[in-house]
Amino acid sequence: MANVHVRNLPDAVHRALRVRAAHHGRSTEAEIREILEAAARPPKRVKLGSLLASIAREAGRLTDAEAEGFNQLRDKTPAEPMRFE
Repeated sequence: MANVHVRNLPDAVHRALRVRAAHHGRSTEAEIREILEAAARPPKRVKLGSLLASIAREAGRLTDAEAEGFNQLRDKTPAEPMRFE
């Protein structure tokens, strides 16, 4: 896991974090992790798969014939590994 060091954190902010952590029954470090997790990965974020599914629904679903057409156009040759020469 990564470590983060925060410099120049105002004393008032640190005190507020300690109070908030105590209110939630966890350490200040655990509280900061929770805050960062909620900010970086909000629960209502749109996930790629859901977005693609909603686009497909809005565009109208593919028929089996259309899906087969895309399948026939798809390049099925195996990818070659990268070379670093």
